[in-house]
Amino acid sequence: MLLPAKVKHRKQHKIRTGSQRAATTKLEVSFGSYGLKAMTGGWVTSRQIEATRRAMTRFIKRGGKIWIRIFPDLPVTNHGNESTMGGGKGSVDYYVAVVRPGTVMFEMDGVTESVAKEAMNLASYKLPMKTKFVTK
Repeated sequence: MLLPAKVKHRKQHKIRTGSQRAATTKLEVSFGSYGLKAMTGGWVTSRQIEATRRAMTRFIKRGGKIWIRIFPDLPVTNHGNESTMGGGKGSVDYYVAVVRPGTVMFEMDGVTESVAKEAMNLASYKLPMKTKFVTK
């Protein structure tokens, strides 16, 4: 799973409004020939990124190359279920990547368009947002 090796601040504030605005970076397919673009915003956890990567890799039978354009660097904290109020902020539970609408999240090359489209379609089921298949 992806997670930062070292962080300046262990815990961060929740940033809820960032995923509603349109993306300003990673708008076009840069590395490969095909991409998976987010149509709605949201948080993508490191587990979801790994699940999509595995789904795509297994479908293309390790034939092409896959680029992951997002990285989970926002820590999400969690208290226990039955803990009382107070006691400070909980410990870091997992990391998320904040994805804005229009961000190209994954790219692929070295396979035919039909294979890439089907692999990206399988990958989109693992993500918590609406996506679109794009070409260069």
